[in-house]
Amino acid sequence: MFKLTTWNVNGLRAALRKGFPGFIGRHGPDVLLLQEVRALPEQLPKPWRGPEGWYTTWHPAEKKGYSGVATLTRAPHQVLGRGLPGESDPEGRVLHVSVGPVQLVNIYLPSGSSRPERQAFKEAWMERFLPWAAELAARPEPVILCGDLNIAHTEDDIWNPTSNKGSSGFLPHERAWFSRLLQVGLVDVQRAHTGPGKGPYTWWSNRGQARAKDRGWRIDYVLGNAAASSAVRDVVVDREAGITASDHAPVTVTFDLPIHNG
Repeated sequence: MFKLTTWNVNGLRAALRKGFPGFIGRHGPDVLLLQEVRALPEQLPKPWRGPEGWYTTWHPAEKKGYSGVATLTRAPHQVLGRGLPGESDPEGRVLHVSVGPVQLVNIYLPSGSSRPERQAFKEAWMERFLPWAAELAARPEPVILCGDLNIAHTEDDIWNPTSNKGSSGFLPHERAWFSRLLQVGLVDVQRAHTGPGKGPYTWWSNRGQARAKDRGWRIDYVLGNAAASSAVRDVVVDREAGITASDHAPVTVTFDLPIHNG
């Protein structure tokens, strides 16, 4: 059995100053997948360049202070790839590793909210990602895809769906794409575990008291193929950590799976 935490930290250097280590200690994950690290390892405090007790792989963006992901595991892991298959990944969007028999894909899907060119980039990236997701979903071994997918899938995943129908991250064709992810055999394990209903949200705007009033979006996901999703035992969304250390909440899932061979 192991615990997995995925968290968009909105800049790891800032999160470390805002209590990030304490929240990680509270959840005690065996696997930690971070998005929007926004730092090179050498820019971090020395204890966090290669944290004691963790096997760590950094995949920063080429542009300093931007994007980037990192995967930390208590057991040794093997890097299987960076980026979408056959592509370079200058923005540090995807890191694929295996730990024992389990495959982990750490994802920071592009945002399209800043300008139309980025929305077009996001949508092209999504279409290239989907065939690979289908191939991963069909694998017999446990495969877990985690991270900030920058899409609220259903009206339960956003506080005010009516006013956001034209917003990047809740556009009809983005939501349809997410449905296609599930149709190829992936399971949204948090929704499957908690059932229907509003939230729990994982991201809040800094405007309009959204955090205080819990007016958020659920855009951080753990997706599993059949072998992984059938082993889910618990799901926790830590809203306090999202309010204190980042603008995203960490999602922690307990799997009844080994992460070591033998």
